Amino acid sequence: MSVTQAQQRRRSAVAAVGEATPPNRFVLTLDLGTTTGWASLIDGAIHSGTVSLRPSRYDGGGLRYLRFRGWLDSVVEDSGIPGAIHFEEVRRHVSTDSAHVYGGLLATLTAWCEQKRIPYQGVPVGTIKRFIAGKGNADKAAVIAAVRARGFNPADDNEADALAILLWAAETQGGVR
Repeated sequence: MSVTQAQQRRRSAVAAVGEATPPNRFVLTLDLGTTTGWASLIDGAIHSGTVSLRPSRYDGGGLRYLRFRGWLDSVVEDSGIPGAIHFEEVRRHVSTDSAHVYGGLLATLTAWCEQKRIPYQGVPVGTIKRFIAGKGNADKAAVIAAVRARGFNPADDNEADALAILLWAAETQGGVR
């Protein structure tokens, strides 16, 4: 695919999301984990990336969560208060450690949202995968490929998941339609 075709697909995806989202609405989506994927829609423009919450060997057990809260605060400083936050709702984890990290990040996020009075919603993994890749049990490569087919270039599966959640939220109005 040429650069021009990729740019056109991205413009079409942004336009479709922009049509489904009210103007001046800021939506943030997250794939929670040690490497947290994020995507935002602000005034019809989509931005995405990842933030590393990996602790150093000298960090205490709670520093990862303080770092995440600080990152959320910086998002508000840079872009304003989100009208909604959607995150990937994971019910099964590969390891106990990943379950603990996810639970801590989820607790930090939901407490922060409650404090700021920001509506938040978990979106089941199968819902996201079915929406973006057509199969509720699609693997990471299929999700990345489906997001790329929509004109985006995610660096990894975390960013691809956050973009998929953002597209789902915009096109279904947060699951309403």
